Amino acid sequence: MQNTRLFQLLSTFSAEELQEMQHFVESPFFNRRQEVLLLYKTLLPYLQKKKPLPEKAALFNKVFASKQYDDHRLRMAISFLYQAAAQYLSLREFLQDTAAQKKALSGTLRRRGLKTQSIKALEESRHAQQQRTHRNVDFAEQHYQLLLEQYRLELELRLREQSDLQGLNDALDEAYLARKLWQSCFALAHQTLYRQSLDYGLLDKILEYLSERPELLEEPAISIYFHCYRALTEPADTAHFQRFQGTLQAAAALFPADELRDLFVLALNFCSRQYNAGNNAYLPEQFRLYQEGLERGYFLTEGSLSAYTYQNAATIGIILGETAWVDDFVDRYKAFLPAEQREGLYHFNRARLAYQRRNLGEALELLQKAEYRDLMLQLAARSLQLKIYFESGADRLLESHLAAFQTFLRRRKDLGYHRDNYQHLLYFTQKLIEIPDFDKKARASLRQKIEATPSVAEKEWLLGRV
Repeated sequence: MQNTRLFQLLSTFSAEELQEMQHFVESPFFNRRQEVLLLYKTLLPYLQKKKPLPEKAALFNKVFASKQYDDHRLRMAISFLYQAAAQYLSLREFLQDTAAQKKALSGTLRRRGLKTQSIKALEESRHAQQQRTHRNVDFAEQHYQLLLEQYRLELELRLREQSDLQGLNDALDEAYLARKLWQSCFALAHQTLYRQSLDYGLLDKILEYLSERPELLEEPAISIYFHCYRALTEPADTAHFQRFQGTLQAAAALFPADELRDLFVLALNFCSRQYNAGNNAYLPEQFRLYQEGLERGYFLTEGSLSAYTYQNAATIGIILGETAWVDDFVDRYKAFLPAEQREGLYHFNRARLAYQRRNLGEALELLQKAEYRDLMLQLAARSLQLKIYFESGADRLLESHLAAFQTFLRRRKDLGYHRDNYQHLLYFTQKLIEIPDFDKKARASLRQKIEATPSVAEKEWLLGRV
C-alpha cells in the first residue's frame, strides 16, 4: 500500500484536508460506493498518525468483512478512492479561486437564459479578480476570459454597440504576449541546458512589435519577461538585464512566490552564463540574489531546498571569499536538503571550505565521506579532487584521476554544455603538467589559450597555476 499512487496522494494531505476528504466521500453527490467510504475511514487513522498502512489482506478484511481475499475487488476500491481524492483536490482549488468560480457561474447562468443573475455573477468575478495583488501572466489571461464572457453576454443582450471590442482585443494581446514571453524564457533555459533546437514561432515578430510599442512594456508581466529574454539572448547589452532586475525589484509584490522563485532562477542563470563565459562582473549580483532569495524563502519548496540552490549559493560565496557566510549557510540549510543527497552535499561543501583554508588533507577526507549521486555534484567533487592532487604534488594520483575523469565525461550523455567546460579543464590541466615551470614562453602561450577559450570549468584556478 505504501507504494500505491493513492497513498502517495493522500500522504500530502494536511490534517484539515484529511477531515474534509471524509465529508467529501460521505456525500452521495460525490460518492455512492460504500466500499470507498469504508476504505477511507479505515485508512484515515493511519494517515493522521503518519503510521504505515496495513497490508492489503488485512485492509481487505476490514473493508469487506470477508476472510477470502479478492485482489481485484480491493484494487477497484483503491482506484475509486484515488479518483475521489483527485476530484476533491480539483474542486477545492477551484472553489478557492472566487474569480474563476463566479466567471464559470456567469457562463452557466447566461446559457440558461438568466441574464440578470449572469451579470451579477460576472460583476462579482471582476471584483474578486481586482482584489488580487498579483498582476502576472495568469492575471492577464483571466482578465481576458472575463472580458470575453462579458462580450458574449452583451451579444445575447443585444448590446453590440456597447461592447468594448478594442478592450477585448487589447486584453487578448497582453495575455498572449505575456504568456509567449514567459514560455520563451523557460524554453530558452531548457534549450541551453540540453542543447535542443526549438522553433519559437512568432517570437521574433513579437519582439519587433514590442520594440515599436513601448507602452506595452509598462505592463510588468510583459516587461519582465521581455527584458529577461533579451538579456539571455543579448548578454552584451547590459541594459536589458538592468531593466529586468529593476522590474523584479520594483514589482515583486505583483508576482506570487513560486513565480518570483522562477524569476530569481532566470536572473541567476544569466549571471551563471556570464561567469561561465569568463565575466566575473556579475558574481556579486549573483551572490545578492541567493542571499535575498533565501532570506525571503523563495528557494524553499514545501520546506525543502534543492541541491542545485544549496550547491550554487555555497559556490558563489566561496568564490567571493564570503567563507563566514558559507560556513553558517551549509550548516543552517543542511536539514532542508533532500535526504538522499544531504550528506553528500554537506560533506562536499565542508571539503570546499577546508580547501579554501588550505587544509588539503582534511578536504580530501571530507570528499571521501559520502556518495555523490547528483551529476553536477559529481563533476564538482571530481574537479576539487583534481585541484587537491595538483596542488599537493600527487602526480601519479593526478594522472590516474584525469584519465578516469575523461572516461566519465565520454560516457555520460546528459551533460549538455557542461561537457565542453570540463573537457577544457582536463585538457588545460594536462598541459600544465607537461610544460616545465621554467618554460615561460610555453606557459604564456597556454595562458593566452585559456583566456581565449570561452567556456572552461575552474578557469580562474587554471590561470592562477600558469
